Amino acid sequence: MVLEGKTVLITGAGRGIGRVIAFKCSSEGAKVVLVARTESELKETADQISRIGGESHLFVCDIASADNVNDAVAFARKACGPIHVLINNAGVQPPIGSFADCDISEWKKNIQVNLFGIVHMTGSVLPDMVVRKKGKIINLAGGGATSARPNFSAYAVSKTAIVRLTETLAAELKEFNIDVNAISPGAVNTKMLDEVLQAGQLVGKEAIDAERRKEAGGDDPQLAADLVSFLASDSSDGITGKLISARWDPWKEDSFQMRLRSDKDFATLRRIDDKYFKKQEA
Repeated sequence: MVLEGKTVLITGAGRGIGRVIAFKCSSEGAKVVLVARTESELKETADQISRIGGESHLFVCDIASADNVNDAVAFARKACGPIHVLINNAGVQPPIGSFADCDISEWKKNIQVNLFGIVHMTGSVLPDMVVRKKGKIINLAGGGATSARPNFSAYAVSKTAIVRLTETLAAELKEFNIDVNAISPGAVNTKMLDEVLQAGQLVGKEAIDAERRKEAGGDDPQLAADLVSFLASDSSDGITGKLISARWDPWKEDSFQMRLRSDKDFATLRRIDDKYFKKQEA
């Protein structure tokens, strides 16, 4: 019960990875506050948590709205007290297709949800964490954050921005014992995969990979939930400003955790300097 006594707020908790994360946090003893736009899906998550004897509270919220977010955080504090852990999971994928053909209004909407949703939620939760000098913030990054992702420009840009925001906040908040990390959950089969399949030729070669993922079942979302639980717990204290892969990184190993704590450049966005790129001779 590594999260016993903690209040965890999870966005996008109505389905997919968010629901699995919520169930995991509850099973580890946390009181969970479930946030998403669709009430029926939140109720389904809450019902599953109730079956294992967990405590959950739900709030319908559009994280693109700062006012909605402030209301959600006020509700969480009234229902459960201080928020110890914030898990920014909610996100959208469209528009899909080449940048030249994208609807710019949809492009902006993606950034408003994926990036500013995290900005709103973090900005609302953070002041209390600073006062208490303790807290955990976990952001879901994922596909596009570490390499180009053609035909998903808005999604890739938003996820890359989330990683850099994670690193920056981690540096700013270290003196307050607030750990801020990002995770890559892996190729989990969610509604986003269905969107890729429905987009057909708009996604180019990625359509083939999507078909294979659909048939194979994709990565287990439990991998992401287990990593989130670790980063939300006191066992991860001192690990901050990192992008960690739930699928590929050996994050359970002591040696890996030690390097996360000691090497400031490890598991971050690649820096362009002579540490990684040989300077040209004059």
